[in-house]
Amino acid sequence: MGYFFTRRKLTLWHVRLTGVLLIFICCMVEVEPSLGKGVANDSSMPSSFSRPKSVNIGALFTFNSVIGRAVKPAIAAAVDDINSNSSLLEGTTINLIFHDTNCSGFLGTMEALQLMEKDVAIAIGPQSSGIAHVISHVVNELHVPLLSLATDPTLSSLQYPYFLRTIQSDYFQMYAIADLVVHYGWREVVAIFVDDDYGRNGISVLGDALAKQRAKISYKAPFPPDASRNDINDLLVEVNLMESRVFIVHVNPDSGLSLFSVAKSLGMISNGYVWIATEWLTSVLDGSGPVDPSTMDLLQGVLALRHHTADSVQKHSFMSRWKKLKYVGNSSINAYAFYAYDSVWLAASALDSFLKQGGNLTFSSDPVISGSVLNSSLRSLRGGQKLLQTLLGTKHMGLSGDIQFDAEKNLIHPAFDILNIVGTGSNKIGYWSNYSGLSLVTPEILYLKPANKSSSRQQLRSVIWPGQVSKTPRGWIFPNNGKPLQIAVPNRVSYKQFVSADKDPPGAQGYCIDVFEAALKLLPYPVPHNYVLYGNGIRNPEFDNLVYDVAENMWCVTGSFFLLVGAAIWILEHRINSEFRGPPSQQLITIFWFSFSTMFFSHRENTLSTLGRFVLLIWLFVVLIINSSYTASLTSILTVQQLSSRIEGIDSLISSNDPIGIQDGSFARDYLVRELNIAESRIKSLKNQEAYLDALQRGPKNGGVAAIVDELPYVQVFLSYSNCNVQIVGQEFTKSGWGFAFQRDSPLAIDLSTAILQLSENGELQRIHNKWLTTGDCSSQSNQAEETRLSLKSFWGLFLICGITCFMALSIFFCRVCYQYSRYAPEVVSQDEIEAAEPVRSRRLSSTSFKDLIDFIDRKEAEIKDFFKRKNSVESNRSQASRSYSLDRDSSSPT
Repeated sequence: MGYFFTRRKLTLWHVRLTGVLLIFICCMVEVEPSLGKGVANDSSMPSSFSRPKSVNIGALFTFNSVIGRAVKPAIAAAVDDINSNSSLLEGTTINLIFHDTNCSGFLGTMEALQLMEKDVAIAIGPQSSGIAHVISHVVNELHVPLLSLATDPTLSSLQYPYFLRTIQSDYFQMYAIADLVVHYGWREVVAIFVDDDYGRNGISVLGDALAKQRAKISYKAPFPPDASRNDINDLLVEVNLMESRVFIVHVNPDSGLSLFSVAKSLGMISNGYVWIATEWLTSVLDGSGPVDPSTMDLLQGVLALRHHTADSVQKHSFMSRWKKLKYVGNSSINAYAFYAYDSVWLAASALDSFLKQGGNLTFSSDPVISGSVLNSSLRSLRGGQKLLQTLLGTKHMGLSGDIQFDAEKNLIHPAFDILNIVGTGSNKIGYWSNYSGLSLVTPEILYLKPANKSSSRQQLRSVIWPGQVSKTPRGWIFPNNGKPLQIAVPNRVSYKQFVSADKDPPGAQGYCIDVFEAALKLLPYPVPHNYVLYGNGIRNPEFDNLVYDVAENMWCVTGSFFLLVGAAIWILEHRINSEFRGPPSQQLITIFWFSFSTMFFSHRENTLSTLGRFVLLIWLFVVLIINSSYTASLTSILTVQQLSSRIEGIDSLISSNDPIGIQDGSFARDYLVRELNIAESRIKSLKNQEAYLDALQRGPKNGGVAAIVDELPYVQVFLSYSNCNVQIVGQEFTKSGWGFAFQRDSPLAIDLSTAILQLSENGELQRIHNKWLTTGDCSSQSNQAEETRLSLKSFWGLFLICGITCFMALSIFFCRVCYQYSRYAPEVVSQDEIEAAEPVRSRRLSSTSFKDLIDFIDRKEAEIKDFFKRKNSVESNRSQASRSYSLDRDSSSPT
């Protein structure tokens, strides 16, 4: 065994350590960190401590990896920058110690323990979630703060007090993906992930995030970290049989591209597919320098997230000198490099504050470790607790933005860029932040405004999806495993117009079946399906349904006649009645007031003309008949309802003790018992329409029922069956809806609802309704009430008489006016005589224009009569003068 470990360049000490490593982890006791805890009682230890010349900071990463190749030069550059900065640490330099985890959980743990032996004050790393879990136990015991770039959301500061994450957690990334999924209207996704702590824990949070928005992971597809290409191929073939076409890929950066290579070979990077990758993909693309075109071809249309780092002069300056840094090689910069650089500066700033406050960086033996079989070279940091608090309170403006911890020891302002891989690069389509969700505006601008996560504010730019299409994919198809959609159909024994069994294909028929089949034909994809009957065919099975009813009424003709009569009276009275004269606005008000006051016989204006009194007499008689008829009709309707049934609606039915009928198998039984608290002994199940009619005819005193509670479509069919001898009373008391039931959040439900709406718009739904449900027209009210209902045809004779009366009166009036106007002959009257006999206004009557006619009609009757009286007097005087002249001529002639 010793030879085996020698071959791996490990000492015998490590062999002994390996044997007790698991015991050490399991038996480790978490001790409340304090300055005195775990310090050996050494009388030679000085009472005060001077500033050390150097401080050890350890870096623990897999340096031959996508992340490791980016963080190593960044960490080294940060240490160099800090050591050359005289204003920081003031004479104390940072001694950087690298340890390589070699992408192995076992070797990484060994390397971590070796690093802790070197009395590091702060450790940075690791990137691996598995190693981070183990090392977090170690640093807790040694009181050494750990600044980690591991994104595993289960690495909690509550469990590991000395664990500080200096990068955004996958917790926030998974909520960003959930918002992205819901933004595009998808409800189910397939999660493809590496089967380790990093993959499992991240996908677990994704499931929770989706569930909060009524979405879900329909299938989880894990694969081992060392999966071969054949393993990935088998996995994707299985995934391709699933319904969902939205794939979330959460894998390690070093092996993720092989998955897309296999997906491309299987034709899965094409139209209809959606691929969303977590930040691992952008870390690969950003950190690999110029990406080969063949690699980019694998990723066309993929959406990917990237840790958001704020733009700054400091950031761009660091990027410009990247290639000049040591350890860079062929690698390029990515987000991990920024966070690693900032982690070193955070550590240096905290150490500077810690030392200025008289902090102690000495190490001492821990009694827990000393009493175990572990090597005594592992020592705890005396001032670890104080250094930890200093780190939590430190604020630093770094390359990635504000470096500051919140109350839960997470970095503030979690945010991600959202990229669309297109061509040889990527398009930034927006941002996600925990502050405002999806946005086209950078998070730094949104932080200055009030938080707003309303759905109307969630925006992203357009996307080019796989297959070079811009239309958002539906996100699902029917699975390719040959299993058709199973549709349960109630095997009814009554109301078979709606749905019933059929011996011929497809095995069911009726109104609902035709609607469903017509809707399926409108879908842009085939839906293989089978109808499966449920129920024994003897009794109706139970199912849920809808109640719906609408009613309306109008009084337009009666109101029109009120205005007609008022206008006629005004015309007839205007010339002789001063109450119907005045300014135009007053006359208009008089017409309306007089019209509607006659309804209550409260009109105050007197009628003076014979024609006006005649019209008013006829109209008052009509009003009397209308009022009396409606009063009698209302009394009759109320009397009929009281005589026909004591049940006026659901409320009176509840308060009575009469039996209630329901359709066998209906939801109404549970609703009446549980929701309305009606005793179950009052409820009678009725098998079919014959039983309905028989129970209502017998009534509650003869073994029947007082009323039947059922869905409105069934009731309407039953009304026709009973020749309208029954009535609907009260209003509908539920607002449920008829429809086709799918599993919760089934994507087919949305498409089928849209198809049914199209059926309604193009008239096909009404055609199917007429085919199956054409019945006699029965109102929702009783037949007796219908027969006594008053309408226009009830008073058409009275309205006709009133109309003829108005017409005759107005005709006589206008004939009389025209006759008066024709009698006026200005040519036979001398101008001087008219001027002497008529006021100035009479001059206007000499014109024969239409305006003069209207002016003539508008004048008072008394003025017209006075004018003609004076005219007759003038003509008489002229006649007498003419005769006198004639006599004089005769007397003067010779005999």
